[in-house]
Amino acid sequence: MDGQSLLQTHPVAESTPINFASSSSSSSSDSDDDFFASSSWPSTTSAASNLLPPKKKLRRSRTAPALVSVNDLFEESQNEFEPTSLVRQASFLLVIYLSLGVTVYYFNRDHFSGTESTYHVVDALYFCIVTMCTIGYGDIAPITPFTKLFACVFVLVGFGFIDILLSGVVNHVLDLQENLILSGSQVQGQGQRQLGSSDHKRGGFGFGFSACMDCIVDVAKGRMRIRLKVGLALGVVLLCIGLGSLVLYFFEHLDGVDSVYLAVMSVTTVGYGDRAFKTLPGRLFASIWLLVSTLAVARAFLYLAEARIDKRHRRLTNWVLQREITIDDLLAADINNNGYIRKSEYVIYKLKEMGKISEKDVKQICNQFNKLDESNSGKITLHSLLQSHL
Repeated sequence: MDGQSLLQTHPVAESTPINFASSSSSSSSDSDDDFFASSSWPSTTSAASNLLPPKKKLRRSRTAPALVSVNDLFEESQNEFEPTSLVRQASFLLVIYLSLGVTVYYFNRDHFSGTESTYHVVDALYFCIVTMCTIGYGDIAPITPFTKLFACVFVLVGFGFIDILLSGVVNHVLDLQENLILSGSQVQGQGQRQLGSSDHKRGGFGFGFSACMDCIVDVAKGRMRIRLKVGLALGVVLLCIGLGSLVLYFFEHLDGVDSVYLAVMSVTTVGYGDRAFKTLPGRLFASIWLLVSTLAVARAFLYLAEARIDKRHRRLTNWVLQREITIDDLLAADINNNGYIRKSEYVIYKLKEMGKISEKDVKQICNQFNKLDESNSGKITLHSLLQSHL
């Protein structure tokens, strides 16, 4: 069904406006209080109920063609950003990248220095991983002009392109884990609240579970707490260091101090070069361990920086919300210059103070709204939205 026939068969779509706050429509009679109240947001069901006789119960159809058609218009743009495509792309490019490096090393292995050689394919994979992770032990290094030029291109591509994709994959995996924890906490929390109403009076399990989930999940923001994410990331880093130390101790035959020393220097991509993996099992392990552990360390330090930034933002937000409004604030927030502040203007001004949006962001959103509002009515209707996608 095309958009024109849809509009003809569904007159409700043409008569149901979707209201948005606009700085250009100051003369609108719509109240900002009504706009920001979720119970007053317009819906097709409420608009259609006005067209029916009184006392007639209206049931929303789950197969309404209007909703299906609108979703089909935006389905293509949403599929372009699916995380699964990023995972497939990163996996494919990583295989191509490592295959190219292993092939070049294998056929030019005499042009690389290395006093300790195990198996040519394993040495090639080990060299590629060490190069891509920018560790640089120095136990395997190019010695001819061709291999040196290849190493330059190889490390630049690996550091600037492949690492970005792998970081995106790590972000995707962590987001999936966080979503699973959030969804699990919501489901279990609902069940425990039903049982915990009686247990709370007796100090039972329901109250303890709710308090525990509050420490893990920030319900207001809908995400895991930053401190917990930092703790989990640091725990993964310590696990990687411990696992690497054990492998170095038992397979590379290093003492305890040197094992921990090489493990820490490896996961932090320092790589002094005085110690390295020399055995076949050690290099096979390093090919996987270095890739995972370096990304885990980078993510842990990123969470630490995120925690500091989040703490600073919370302080700024509390200061903005607690301070009293002044005359200068009123003049600055009065976008329409009419001598008073509407609720939408107050919200925008406070968001600017918190640093969540800027004047440039507001102008870009207003310009986008003006493009959708072709009739300059200060409203976007379903009729005009469908017309723009025909």
